[in-house]
Amino acid sequence: MADKIYNFGAGPAMLPEPVMQQIQQEWLDFQGMGISIIELSHRSKEFVAVLDEAQSLFRELTELPDNYRILFVHGGARMQFSALPLNFSGRMPSRKCLYVESGNFASLAAKEAQAFCHMETIASSAATDYDCIPELTSDQIDQGAAYLHITSNNTLYGTRWNQFPETGDVPLIADMTSELLSRQINYSQFGVIYAGLQKNLGPSGMAMVIVRDDLLGYADKQTPTLLNYTQCDKDNSLTNTTSTFAVYVIKLVLGWLKEQGGVAAVEKLNEQKAARLYQVIDNSSFYRGVAQPEYRSIMNISFKLANDELDARFLQEADDVGLYALKGHRNVGGIRASIYNPMPLVGVEKLARFMEEFEQKNG
Repeated sequence: MADKIYNFGAGPAMLPEPVMQQIQQEWLDFQGMGISIIELSHRSKEFVAVLDEAQSLFRELTELPDNYRILFVHGGARMQFSALPLNFSGRMPSRKCLYVESGNFASLAAKEAQAFCHMETIASSAATDYDCIPELTSDQIDQGAAYLHITSNNTLYGTRWNQFPETGDVPLIADMTSELLSRQINYSQFGVIYAGLQKNLGPSGMAMVIVRDDLLGYADKQTPTLLNYTQCDKDNSLTNTTSTFAVYVIKLVLGWLKEQGGVAAVEKLNEQKAARLYQVIDNSSFYRGVAQPEYRSIMNISFKLANDELDARFLQEADDVGLYALKGHRNVGGIRASIYNPMPLVGVEKLARFMEEFEQKNG
């Protein structure tokens, strides 16, 4: 390529360049076998070794406690919106499942759960167009509930939970699709964490589910086999033919993350990248951030200009100089820069300079 393109798309998102290069090198001949990874049986010893290494790398990078299981499941994060109540609502006689509505996907998760449990939304920031994380106190959390669900980072609006709620005996479940592995967290705070692959992990279409082992075994009888986490765990995520390519890419991405110094090192860089863009926004009367400052994400930076005409001009000129996929979500409008782990600092710096120059010309 003559000019470097920086992909700020929210997902499917950019992958690390060394990972893409290794995929290219091994595409026709995986590990000297003379066949591609996409031709390899999901039950072969060679693929099972890839699967096991991906799990091992994730455990190492996250210091995941031994009593948590790692599942690779079909359907991305949205499929889990149904799988979660099917697997866990039966833990308690009330079948009550609590949800916090902090954005579009949090709302979709709650609506999907209604068909399978007694869903209750106990906090919401919808009234302020999801520009913050809603306040949640311990007395709002019914200790007779099966679980409490949150979306830890809200991709559309650029907000995140900086402190996770204390839930007592109620398992905390978090959709971490747009921030998994971007910052250090204490996994023992959670009963379940899940994430679609297409942000920080790999290609779209699958998800990872990390589940505390004492929560397995409660799936409803009508739970489809491929949504049953207990069955998935029993079969080492091979109940059905999995996406061998996706798991292979996850393994490569996790290996790349380890080479960068692990999650702590990447988190430090992510904070630096986000701070540079927020600096431009905060020093400007031309750009207006979507999220309230105390709830800002370091993965998705959403902001607006004065009108749609300026938005269109910004997007076109950005695209012309290799700053790709900056259009905000249709529910929000404006501009959105998704700066996941693979986005290099140089890409963010190029966007920041473009923003400053665009303001000088149009402000």
